[in-house]
Amino acid sequence: MREIAVETIIDAIADACIDINCKLPGDVYQRLIEAIEEEDSAIAKHTLDVLKENADIARETMSPICQDTGMACIFVEIGQEVHVNGNLSAAINEGVRRGYEKGYLRKSVVSDPMFNRVNTKDNTPAIISYDIVPGDQLKLTVAPKGFGSENMCQVKMMKPSDGVEGVKKFILQVVEDAGPNPCPPIVIGVGIGGTFDSVALMAKKAMLRDVNSENPDPRYRDLEKEMLEKVNAMGIGPAGFGGRTTALALNIEWAPTHIAGMPCAVAICCHVSRHKEVVL
Repeated sequence: MREIAVETIIDAIADACIDINCKLPGDVYQRLIEAIEEEDSAIAKHTLDVLKENADIARETMSPICQDTGMACIFVEIGQEVHVNGNLSAAINEGVRRGYEKGYLRKSVVSDPMFNRVNTKDNTPAIISYDIVPGDQLKLTVAPKGFGSENMCQVKMMKPSDGVEGVKKFILQVVEDAGPNPCPPIVIGVGIGGTFDSVALMAKKAMLRDVNSENPDPRYRDLEKEMLEKVNAMGIGPAGFGGRTTALALNIEWAPTHIAGMPCAVAICCHVSRHKEVVL
């Protein structure tokens, strides 16, 4: 049994919160450069240039890429041979608290969603998802999520008879409904299968995949390519100004489901697709 001290976890989370809010992930940054080269529209190309310049300035000055530094979403994979010397959830929240205070990141969390929307003033609590896996390592994926794009995500409990065409139609409808609101170019994650609660998490994990990755199943890989082409053909473009770059990537994850249903979720993120993995 391998023991990990909570202070190690707190420090890792705090550093990751600061780092990923100021540095665009390498795969997303490279895809942004490729999009600039591929874009035909002058205004779209200029908009992408501005986004790249913003990312460069943020990295050089260690300033937030976006003023909305997000609600901290933490994905935890904990090995069966790991023992945390303390309360893991409390350590993660303390890490978020320290990171957002030390990094002068905007605190955006309110204590009650409807009746008493008072800011917690430290961006906690974080949204934490846990997976127990084999091994003696602890993997933490820190993914602050801004709500300009979070508000554009949707879940639909589809019927099996809706089939592939129904899923395609739903994906395009979600993107059309979102329009310029999530600050395109966007990164799209799609979850298909499972249950009402699990399909949304599946979609968000798909959204965090490397933008150059492909689904190992050829059926879903082909669907990813087809839907990315169709989304970009919609002409929404960077910041909604038109052009061929509405989305940088579209990733799909799937899971077995009940005979009577076909849940589908579409998660949308702006080009500031912040996520960083830390392995302890």
